[in-house]
Amino acid sequence: MAPADVALLGGLDSDREVMRFVSGGAPTPDSAIADWVIPRSQSQFREHGTGLWVAFDRRTGRFVGWVWLRLPRHSALPELELSYRLRRESWHRGLATEASTALIRVAFIATDTERVFASTHPDNVRSQRVMQKLGMRLAAENLQREQFDDGFTGRDVEYELLRHDWHRNHRPTGAGTTGRHRLVSPPGTVEMPA
Repeated sequence: MAPADVALLGGLDSDREVMRFVSGGAPTPDSAIADWVIPRSQSQFREHGTGLWVAFDRRTGRFVGWVWLRLPRHSALPELELSYRLRRESWHRGLATEASTALIRVAFIATDTERVFASTHPDNVRSQRVMQKLGMRLAAENLQREQFDDGFTGRDVEYELLRHDWHRNHRPTGAGTTGRHRLVSPPGTVEMPA
């Protein structure tokens, strides 16, 4: 994730359907991406090894979206928040599930987090299905959006995966990856299958 990525993220966030359950369809201003999103991600990479990973199609090299594992602003607990956003043409391919699975593995193997959580609008059934496939369970309903200060009014649902539940179902393996994705240099880049 670098300042040069503003155009990629801005293009993704300019799609009203992509942003439907995030901001009611409103795009994220490039200034917010340049002044807040990218610096926050870079800071979290430096300080905690977490942040925003941009994802590219392995065959075409085309940007498909991002996944983000971040420290929540509203909590001092040992937990991380998972987010993902993909271009519409990349939906229904299992990419959000697969990339998020890789980040959850990183969270529970390489950090001391006790919980990974994700939230979405109650009507965003597709995103909730991704969370369920990740092994997350419903943790809270009707969260006031004011708690998230993202400017979108409404309520959210929150799903969570606890460290002990993840470890019960996963045996950590060596440094090699067995999935279709791999992290590549520089940090913050993920290649996705075609």
